[in-house]
Amino acid sequence: MLEQWDNFFVMVGGGAAGLAGLIFVAISINPERIVRNTTHKNRAINMLSGFSAIFMACSLALLGNQYLPALGFEWLFLWVIATFIFVRGYVVAIISGMSSIGLTPPRLAGGTLCYLAEVLGAVLLILGRSIGLYIAAIGTIVLFAFLISGAWLLIVGIYEEPTKG
Repeated sequence: MLEQWDNFFVMVGGGAAGLAGLIFVAISINPERIVRNTTHKNRAINMLSGFSAIFMACSLALLGNQYLPALGFEWLFLWVIATFIFVRGYVVAIISGMSSIGLTPPRLAGGTLCYLAEVLGAVLLILGRSIGLYIAAIGTIVLFAFLISGAWLLIVGIYEEPTKG
């Protein structure tokens, strides 16, 4: 069953790796502004960890001779950690009150639902249900949109922040 998904995982994993690299480069241009602002710092962490989690999930799916339940356990471990990082970062950013750009309940709910779709997909794979692949794939595709828009919000937030001097 997993062989049918090879092209999807190669495409999505490669895209995630490329975008993670671009995020890292963008962060390195203004690291002092990102580190000083709790919202920017946590958004950067969320973007990097989100794209990294997608890359790792795709890499795990491409391992040879893998059964769906084994992949499900691997994904469950990965996506529970990624979900925690996302929710924690968002909550810390909201509490800090430093920059409110994009810190809305719908974005938190939407992003969390994407991560929970990944967790649900993993649980279904553990139970031997291949529909877990479809649920996780949809969650990944929508998560891409959230991560890309989050990267844009990071850039906008950095440049809308008043400079000292």
